[in-house]
Amino acid sequence: MIMMTWLVSELDLMKERFTKLLLGEDMSGGGKGVSSALALSNAITNLAASVFGETKKLEPMPEDKKAKWRREVDWLLSVTDHIVELVPSQQRAADGSIMEIMVTKQRSDLLVNIPALRKLDAMLLDCLDNFQGKTEFKYVESKDANEADKAASRDSDKWWIPTVKIPPGGLSDRTRKWIQQQKDAVNQVLKAAMAINAQVLSEMAIPESYIESLPKNGRASLGDIIYKSITDEFFDPHDLLSSLDMTSEHKVLDLKNRIEASIVIWKRKMIQKDGKSSWSSSVSMEKRELFEERAETMLLILKHHFPGLPQSSLDITKIQYNKDVGHAVLESYSRVLESLAASILNRVDDVMYADSVAVKAAAAAAEAGNENKDELSPGTLTSSTLLDLMSWSIEQGGEAKNFSEFEEKSNEQGNKKIMTKASPENKRISYLEKLEHWGGLRSPTARH
Repeated sequence: MIMMTWLVSELDLMKERFTKLLLGEDMSGGGKGVSSALALSNAITNLAASVFGETKKLEPMPEDKKAKWRREVDWLLSVTDHIVELVPSQQRAADGSIMEIMVTKQRSDLLVNIPALRKLDAMLLDCLDNFQGKTEFKYVESKDANEADKAASRDSDKWWIPTVKIPPGGLSDRTRKWIQQQKDAVNQVLKAAMAINAQVLSEMAIPESYIESLPKNGRASLGDIIYKSITDEFFDPHDLLSSLDMTSEHKVLDLKNRIEASIVIWKRKMIQKDGKSSWSSSVSMEKRELFEERAETMLLILKHHFPGLPQSSLDITKIQYNKDVGHAVLESYSRVLESLAASILNRVDDVMYADSVAVKAAAAAAEAGNENKDELSPGTLTSSTLLDLMSWSIEQGGEAKNFSEFEEKSNEQGNKKIMTKASPENKRISYLEKLEHWGGLRSPTARH
C-alpha cells in the first residue's frame, strides 16, 4: 500500500513537470509561454539550484536531495531519447532479398554527450561522498569562528560560507595528498563539462538581435589598449591579461563580453555575410583571421582562469532564442555540472589555503622557539659567583692555567675541558691577585 502511494505521488509529480514544459512555463494556457527548448533548459537549471544551491561544505549530499536530483534529471533527459535522425540500414525480406531502408537513431551529438555527462555527474557526487568521515578538518560558522580561523579564510567577504578549522601544524601528509588527488579529479570533470558546453554553444545560431547591437568594428568593441595589443606583431595573451584590471567579477565578465563581440564581428567580416557598408573594412582577410584566433585564445584562457563566471551576453542571447531541444538539454546539463565542479574546487581551495596558513604559523612558532634557545646556550656562564671565579677555572681549547694538581678531561664536544681546583698546599692567593689574573690587570711584563 505504501509503495502504491509512493508510485502515485511520483507519477503526479512527473505529470506536473511535463505539463509545465508543454505549456512553456505558462500555466495559464494563454500561449504566452517560452519555447520548449528554453523551458527545458530552465527546468534543468532550476532543479540544480534547488538541489545543489551554493555548495558550502565538502561533505556527502543528503540522501533525499541526491534521490531527487537523480530521479528528476532522468525525467528531463528522457526527452532526448526521442530526438532522432534517420540513418540508412539494410533489411532482409522473407524471400531472402536485401533492401536498404532508413531507420531512426538517437541524434549523434546526444548519443555521445548524454552518457558522458551522466558519468561526469556520478563522478562529482562520488567525490562529495568520499569526504565522509574526514575528521582532520571541520567547519564552524563564520559568526562562531575565532580571529585565527577567520585569518585563515580565503574568502572572508563570503560570510555565508562556513570557516574551515585546521588542527595546529596543518593536515597530515597523507590527507594533504588525498585532497590533492580529489582536486585533480574534479578539475578533469570541470574541463570536460566546459568543453561540452563550449561546443554546444558554438553550434547554436547567433540571434539577429545580438548582431544588431554590435559596434561597427573590433576596435570599438575591445578598446584601443586591447586592440593595439592583439594587432601588434608580437602577441602574448598572458601578459595582456595580467596587465588588465580583473579585480572583480563584473570587470572580468565585461572583458569576456567585449572579446566575444569582437570575435563575432571579425567572423562575420571574413565570411562577408552582411552587406552593410558599416561592416566593410580595409584590414586584409589574413590579418583579420589572425586577430580572431588571438581573441579566441584570450577567451579560452579567461574561461579556464574563471570557471565559475556567469554567462556572457552572447551565451544568454543564444540560450534565450535557441529552438533546438537537444542543444538546450546538453547546454543546461553541462552548465550545471560545470558550476557544481567549480563550487567543489572552491571548497577544496579553502581547505588547502587554511592548511598552508596553519603550516606557516607552526613554522614561524618553531623558528621563534629556536631563536630563544640560542639566546640561552649551555656554553654561556649565566650564574657565576665571586667564589666560583676564585675557586674554578673552565676553559675550552687554549692553555690551562693551573692552580692545583687535579685535572679532568672531557671530549664530548671535541674540545679539551680542564677543570682545576685550588690545592691546599699552595700559597693562598689574595683577592687582588685573583682580580688581576681574571681581569688582565697585570702589567705587560707581569703577564710574561
